[in-house]
Formats: sequence, C-alpha cells, structure tokens
Amino acid sequence: MMSGLVLLWLAALPCENATSELQQLTELARGEPAAMAAHLDALEQRWELPLRAPGDETSAARAETAARRIQAACAPPEVTPIAPAPRTTDAARLQEILSRPEFAQARQRQGDVLQRLMRELRAFLEELLMTREAQGFATSTRTVVLGLGFAAVLFAVLRLRHWRRAPVRREADGQTGPAALELDSPGEHLTRARAALRTRPREAIREGLLALLSSLEAKRLARPDRVKTNRELVGELPGRGASTQLTGEVERLMRWYDQAFYSLEPVPPEDAARFVDDVERLHQGLAGAVA
Repeated sequence: MMSGLVLLWLAALPCENATSELQQLTELARGEPAAMAAHLDALEQRWELPLRAPGDETSAARAETAARRIQAACAPPEVTPIAPAPRTTDAARLQEILSRPEFAQARQRQGDVLQRLMRELRAFLEELLMTREAQGFATSTRTVVLGLGFAAVLFAVLRLRHWRRAPVRREADGQTGPAALELDSPGEHLTRARAALRTRPREAIREGLLALLSSLEAKRLARPDRVKTNRELVGELPGRGASTQLTGEVERLMRWYDQAFYSLEPVPPEDAARFVDDVERLHQGLAGAVA
C-alpha cells in the first residue's frame, strides 16, 4: 500500500524534465546569479519541494542543493527486503522437547543416579582414608606439625631471653652507651679544644662542651651518667644548688652549642674560640668559688 502511494507521488512529479531543469539551473548559477532566486521560486512551485537550504550563501551552493533534492525526489524508492523468519535451531527444539511433562520422570531418575554415584564415591574415599596406611600418614603428619610448632615456640623464647639479657651483659662489660663516655679533667679538654681551633672548629667546640660537663660534674652540679640532654641538664641545675646567674650562663652556652654543632653550616673559628673562652671563664669561676 505504501509503495503504491510513493509511485503515484513520483508519477505526479515532472521527472521527465529533470535533466533539462538541472542543466538550466547550473547555467543560471554560472552566468546569471541574480536570476537564481526567481528561478528557484518557480521550481519550488512546480516541483512542490523545498529546494533551498538555510546555509547556502552562493549561487553555486543553491544550485547544488536544488539539484541534489530533485535527483533524490526522482530516484526510485528502495524496496526493503523482508527478513525471513528465524528458524528454530536444533538445540532450542531439543530443549523444548525435553521440557515437556513426559520427560520430567526421566530427569528425576537421572538425578537419582548421580546422587547414588556421589554417595558411592564418598564411601570409597572414607574407606580409603580409614586404612592403616592412611592412619599412619595422618599420625606422622600431626607429629611433624607439633614438632615444628614446639621448635618455633622454643626459638622465640630463646630469642626473647637473649634480647632481655643483652643490656645486662653490656653493663657487665662496661658498654652502657652514652654513660660509657669517660671525661677527662676540664683543663685537658680545654687544651685539646685550643689545639683544634684553627683546623677543626667543630671538634674544638665539642671539647669545650666536654670541659663544661666535666666542670659541672666536679662540683656535683650534673649527674655523671650523662643520659640527660643538654636542656634537661640545665633544668636540673637549680635543684642541685646552682645559682641563677650560673644557670643562665650554662643555658646560653648549651643553646649556642646545639645550634652550631648540629647545623649544616661550618663553624667559624672565631665563634669556636669565643665559646671555648667562655667555657674556660666559667670553669675558672667555679674553681674560684670552691677555693
């Protein structure tokens, strides 16, 4: 029905004059662009088709659009082939047959056979595992696993005991970390500091700090175990009888040492010499106070 209507519509169009119409349209686009608008109006009334597109700005573009639409209107309609009905495959046909009620009992019997085979297989495996060889293998496996577990626990206990006894053994051998540092007299440390000022300023201020610690320990103003930080040592000075002036001076020297020694910048020799001089004056002041 639809194809007949299309054929009737095509018969009403002046397609027999399409060739001459297109040729005339092309000649007007080339030679007389001003006459294109009137000619297109006449063509649209005769063909009863919109032959212009909004984006056409030149005469050649308008002529190309009109020619394309006239050719499309006069082209015969394409006949869409009717797809054959899908054929039922053999697998689908077999599935349909097996889904009928008369085959339900056959499926149930087949399920019983599979279940019986599974039960027989499980019984065979249980009988196999209950033999003497299987029991012996299971017993030996449990024994090996228990032995490995006991060895792992024993190893962990021995390692823990070794770690706990290590600090005691180091103390007995005299190796107690920071407390194993032996200080010389303040004068010896100051002498080594003076010798290292020119070539090794960082080592010089370290010897100066050791001289300061030795002086404080000699006056019982610092503990000899030396496990405290410099800030903690300064905090204990008032409790050990140090005056406010001495505490402030020691704090200043400690703060400067921490900033200079632990800095990435090199220590200037003159700054190191000034630090050693201040430590020496503090030592002389402590010695004069005792005298």
